[in-house]
Amino acid sequence: MASLDKDFAPALDKDGVRLTVDEAIATVTLTNPAKRNAQSPALWRALAEVGRTLPGSVRVVVLRAEGKSFSAGLDRQMFTPEGIEGEPSFVDLARSGDAELDATIAAYQEAFTWWRRSDIVSIAAVQGHAVGAGFQLALACDLRVVADDVQFAMLETSLGLVPDLTGTHPLVQLVGYGRALEICLTGRFVQAEEAVQSGLANLAVPAGQLDETVRDLASALLAAPRDAVIETKALVRGAQERTYDDQRAAERAAQARRLRDLAGVGE
Repeated sequence: MASLDKDFAPALDKDGVRLTVDEAIATVTLTNPAKRNAQSPALWRALAEVGRTLPGSVRVVVLRAEGKSFSAGLDRQMFTPEGIEGEPSFVDLARSGDAELDATIAAYQEAFTWWRRSDIVSIAAVQGHAVGAGFQLALACDLRVVADDVQFAMLETSLGLVPDLTGTHPLVQLVGYGRALEICLTGRFVQAEEAVQSGLANLAVPAGQLDETVRDLASALLAAPRDAVIETKALVRGAQERTYDDQRAAERAAQARRLRDLAGVGE
């Protein structure tokens, strides 16, 4: 497989986001290392557009970032009274009506919601700082491979806010309620060893091996038939909400579909 996104013309390249596609593998790269890949509404709109425009051939999506940091979180200009030109400032948001404010945040969240679709497997390759919105973007993916210099932190509560970019649900599922609450309330940094031990990361490797490791993982994920991967992912995700007996029934139904498909008698 080629080296992530470097050998292909981008299918999208704007607002700090680049998408390249190599048949079954799409690579989404954050491309503003000078600002440590700080996030803005424009970047979120670009990420949402990536989700809407992925070719049907894509089975694995790799999320990576240029530079020393994965993402240092929100662009700090958003915290200033004037905000970012062309975007609502925090003061504007605070003064908007309930429905408008809810709709605005929901639109921001769209950048974080598509990564767990059943038809793809997403991998976040995380190095350096993944703070706030950066942490939540990594949490949006199915799997996380981290460099040994990674530093996760959820700083929203320390700033008087809450994590609102879909990160709390996967964080609790990965590390449990008590640790998730402590991470959010203290804003402390979670480094590579703890990330792996707690289940937050699947694997930690030296920074120089991050891209290669993710390439190998992506190749391994492509080895199984696509339909079986889709069914298995749906089963595993659903197990978190189903009762034991409901999960048994879901397994039976999924296996029936696979057997009939393999036998050529499926719908």
